[in-house]
Amino acid sequence: MSVFIASLNSGSNGNCYYIGNSTEAVLVDAGISCRETEKRMKRLGLKMDKVKAIFISHEHTDHIYGAEVLSGRYEIPVYITPATMQSSRSKPPAHLVRHFTAHNPVSIGRLKITAFPKWHDAADPHSFIVEVQGLRVGVFTDIGAACDNVVNYFAQCHAAFLEANYDDLMLEKGRYPQHLKQRIRGSKGHLSNVQAVELFSRHKAPFLSHVFLAHLSKDNNSPEIATQLFKKNAGSTQIAVASRFNESPLLQLMSPLAAKYPVPEKMVQATLF
Repeated sequence: MSVFIASLNSGSNGNCYYIGNSTEAVLVDAGISCRETEKRMKRLGLKMDKVKAIFISHEHTDHIYGAEVLSGRYEIPVYITPATMQSSRSKPPAHLVRHFTAHNPVSIGRLKITAFPKWHDAADPHSFIVEVQGLRVGVFTDIGAACDNVVNYFAQCHAAFLEANYDDLMLEKGRYPQHLKQRIRGSKGHLSNVQAVELFSRHKAPFLSHVFLAHLSKDNNSPEIATQLFKKNAGSTQIAVASRFNESPLLQLMSPLAAKYPVPEKMVQATLF
């Protein structure tokens, strides 16, 4: 069994992550337009009819902006908590709205999606683990601090999108007003490079194959700084940056038994043992 994952966009200008198998997939967040989602999936060779659900982490525009049009155009159910729905300006069609509860897995075909609460300045923020027959991919963004939930679920992952939002020195010396700096580095803001590396170094599983550094700030971080810091602590885990400008290459995670299946073009492979 294989898992296919890609970041369609990652940053304050929009977040959307694709996770699926050969027949079905989910999007975690839909923060870019329907048109951009379509374009980026097409460039990766991904078909929209495989997307069976959209899971929304919280109501901030960069995570839900495209959900209303995307779900309506393709009749895709949107999984969202009542509090997040009430606080959101984007309103998916009512007949497509579904709810989830923390720690209770939702089955979408052969995918199992588990939500868990996190610390962020939103009405009811959650992150997600997507499991496909024992292979687990986590999306860990918009996190003020690594609470027990984040630590426990991160330690289960074979691959993860992990927020590395800002470099402490760049934020401190940058142009943002002081109140915004305090919000970003507060307990309900975002993870810094240092905080993310600490979570990664202390709690990664020995089978963690890939980490995509996600939600990097345009003004207060750089891919080079974040990557350099992580690679010092990476060991056998491969590190990449999820771009705020375009989609990442499609990554296929495979168990040894899945290696016999053909691999589409424009895809990176990783075998998990």
